[in-house]
Amino acid sequence: MRAVVMNEIGGTEVMEFVDLPEPVATPGHVVVEVAAAGVNFMDIGVRQGMAWTDSPNPKILGVEGAGRIVALGDGVDGFAIGDRVAWVYAPGSYASHVLISTDALVRLPDTIDDKTAASLMMQGLTASHFATDFYPIQPGDTALVHAAAGGVGLLLTQIVRLRGGHVIGRVSSTDKVDVAKAAGANHVIVDTEGKFAAEVLRLTGGEGASVVYDGSGPKTFQGSLAALRRSGTFCWYGPVLGGPGPLDIMGLPKSIKIGYATFFDHISTPELLRARTEQLFRWIHDGSLKLHVGGTYALSDAARAHADMESRATTGKLLLIPTQRGSA
Repeated sequence: MRAVVMNEIGGTEVMEFVDLPEPVATPGHVVVEVAAAGVNFMDIGVRQGMAWTDSPNPKILGVEGAGRIVALGDGVDGFAIGDRVAWVYAPGSYASHVLISTDALVRLPDTIDDKTAASLMMQGLTASHFATDFYPIQPGDTALVHAAAGGVGLLLTQIVRLRGGHVIGRVSSTDKVDVAKAAGANHVIVDTEGKFAAEVLRLTGGEGASVVYDGSGPKTFQGSLAALRRSGTFCWYGPVLGGPGPLDIMGLPKSIKIGYATFFDHISTPELLRARTEQLFRWIHDGSLKLHVGGTYALSDAARAHADMESRATTGKLLLIPTQRGSA
């Protein structure tokens, strides 16, 4: 099989497109032929040494994708060869084939194609957790969504609006404004310096946002605090850009509530994983939720996908397609 491995911690130069033996199905697991694999900031974090440090190099990157089962291990029940499936966390997904526990799989309905599924799993479940679980949006709430033109931000904006909330989106450049507005953002702030709080307060009549969803790193932390209303909620996520440093809990303003949101808490059992994804699939099917694929790349071009994502110039979801031909 073909796969993308990282040979050591570092930049995109440590990624290599290689030939490896195809995995063999083990008890409770299946082998899936990958049709599309999602590119996530998590993968960049792994490459930079922020996760998977106990796993020796070289190792295959990627965790998310969709495809078709081609082999079954002993004891597998409820799945068959030929079934179309998707997954949110299966290490080694930057490959033409991947070995996955059946507990990590969801079966795909005919109405959901492979690219849609691979675009939806991690970022859709993350956005769902933020807006329905970590802070359940209520009608009339105002949410400040950072990186509103990114994969999570576009889905989060739509789910907030589905639940009756209003969205103030923050983007890093003017060419991302229309993308964020098309997803339903009521207002969009263009900001690269972390100086957005005054505009949020102006837009909310001085009250501040009910909730801030911030995965943009330390640069925006103080602004997000200042943009919240009294007793507002601060949802911090995304480890790749780093944390805000030590916090003095007695120094937090306006009786706010602050926490670090991890989507695994949203899907802590196979039953929850399937229930949450079924809801996302229903929203896609009825048109309530729309995906924006910002780019597709050949598997051999995974390093370029990482570089593009790190540049912060992309919008929406980036995908690797094993059957797509690479750049010359």
